[in-house]
Amino acid sequence: MLKSIYQNPWWTLAGFVSLILGFLSLVLSLIGMRFMFLSWIDVFGPLAGFIIKLFMIFFGIALIVMSRVNFEEE
Repeated sequence: MLKSIYQNPWWTLAGFVSLILGFLSLVLSLIGMRFMFLSWIDVFGPLAGFIIKLFMIFFGIALIVMSRVNFEEE
């Protein structure tokens, strides 16, 4: 059987990192703080920053799901 390119533990790790950073960045922005290395996101404005952080969360969830599901069995 061929192993899918997404079924790699590194994709799962990247998904969790994106999910956690997006969630923590969103929570910190609600209380007026931010990660210094993600401060470039807020340059585009508060709404665009909020949307980018939500995208990071959903992208992390999608990476986790894609890396954990075996599509060949279905």
